Amino acid sequence: MSQHAASRSGLGHAVRDWGDALAAVMAGLVAMIIVAALGLWAAGGTGLPGNPFPRTVAAIVVMAAGGTVNLAGDAGAIAETKAELTVVPLSVSLVGALVTAWLFLRPLRHRAVAGTGELLLRFVRLAVFWLLGLAGLAALAHQTFEVSLGDSLLSDIGDLLDTTPEVGFAADVGPTLLYGLLWLIGVIAMALLVSRRAPLPARLVRFQESVRPAAFAMLTLLLAYAAVGLCAGLVVAATQGHAGRTFAVILLGLPNLAWLALTLGLGASWDGTVKGPFGLPVPPVLDEVLRTPGGSTLNLSTLSQRDGRAWWLLVAAVVLVLAAAFVMAARSPARVRPWEHAVHMGVALALTVLVVCLLVRVSAQYGLSVIGVGDIGSLGGEVSLRPRLWGALGLALVWGLATGLIGALLAGPVRRRGDMPGDRTP
Repeated sequence: MSQHAASRSGLGHAVRDWGDALAAVMAGLVAMIIVAALGLWAAGGTGLPGNPFPRTVAAIVVMAAGGTVNLAGDAGAIAETKAELTVVPLSVSLVGALVTAWLFLRPLRHRAVAGTGELLLRFVRLAVFWLLGLAGLAALAHQTFEVSLGDSLLSDIGDLLDTTPEVGFAADVGPTLLYGLLWLIGVIAMALLVSRRAPLPARLVRFQESVRPAAFAMLTLLLAYAAVGLCAGLVVAATQGHAGRTFAVILLGLPNLAWLALTLGLGASWDGTVKGPFGLPVPPVLDEVLRTPGGSTLNLSTLSQRDGRAWWLLVAAVVLVLAAAFVMAARSPARVRPWEHAVHMGVALALTVLVVCLLVRVSAQYGLSVIGVGDIGSLGGEVSLRPRLWGALGLALVWGLATGLIGALLAGPVRRRGDMPGDRTP
C-alpha cells in the first residue's frame, strides 16, 4: 500500500472513530433528555409559570449525569431563605448509561484484545463530546420561581414592602463537568467489566475470569430489581389511580425505589425525615414511616409494623440475590472453587450496596422567614434519607458469602467454560 493510500486510510479510521464517539454521546444525552422530559411532563411540569420546562429538563439531566444543581432563595434584604437539594434521578441515569455504554462497545465487539492506548484514546474522544454536551446543558439549567405565601400575614408584609420571595436553581458548571467525567468513567469501566465481548488490554485479561462474572451478576441483579419495580409501578398506575404521578416516579426515580428495596430486603436500615408539605414520591407506607415525629428508622421491622407485606422484600432479596449468585457461578470457569465464588460474590455485593447507598440518599430543604416572622423550618419543608452505611455493607458481605457458596453448589451440574468431557471439577 502506498504512503498516500495509508494516510487516507488512517484519516478515514480517525474520522470514523470520532463519529462513533459523537454518536454514542448524542444518543446517550438524547435518551436522557427524552426520559427526563416525559417524567417532568407526567409530573405536571408543563404547567409551571414562566415556561421553565426546557431548563428544568436540562437540570434533571445534569443531576442524572452526576452534576451539581444548586437551589437558591431571595426575598430581598428583609428576608432569609434556605434551599438545598441532593438527589439523583436514577431512571434518567440508567437509560443514559446503558445507551452510551452499548454504543461505546459496539465498534469493539469483534475483538478479543485491545491496547491500553487505544481504549484510552477512544475514551478521550467520548469524554470530549460528553463534556461539551454536559456544559451546554449546565448553561441552560437555571430558572427562578416566585413563591406564593397564600393569604397570610407574611403575604401582607410582602405586599406592603414590595417583597416577593423567590426560589430558583442553577447548575454549577465546574463541579458538573468534574462529576460528570467521573460518571462517564464509571459507566465505561463497568461496561468493559460486564461485557464478555469487550476487549481488554493483554495485561488485564487474566483478571477477567474473576471480575467479569461478578460484575455481570451485579448488573443483572440491579436490572432485575428495576424490572420488578417497573411491573409493580405499571400495576399501581392501572389499578390505583394517580397514573400521572406514578409514571413520573417510573420515568424519574424507579431505580431509586427499586434499589432502596434491595438494601431493605438485605436487612439494612436508613434514617429518614419528612417534614412540611413536601415529601418523597414513595408508597404511602414508606411516607408514613418517614413522617414519624423526630425522625425515623426505615427498615423491614418498621415497615412491617404498618404493612405486613413488607416482608416480601426479604423474599425478593433471597430469590434475586441467589439467582445473581447462580448466574455468576454459571459464567465462571469450572475450576473456580465454591469458596472463591463466595468471596467474589461477597465483595461484589458489598460494592454494589455501597454504590446504591451513595446514589439513593436524598437531602432536600426549603425554608423562609420575613423580618423575623416565621421560622426557616416551619415555613418550608425538609426531606432526608440516609443509609446506615457500615451496617448495610456488613449485611451485604454476609449475604454475598452465603449466596455465593449456595450459587456455586447449584451451578455444579451446569456445563461451564473449562469443563472437559467426563470431568467435573469441584
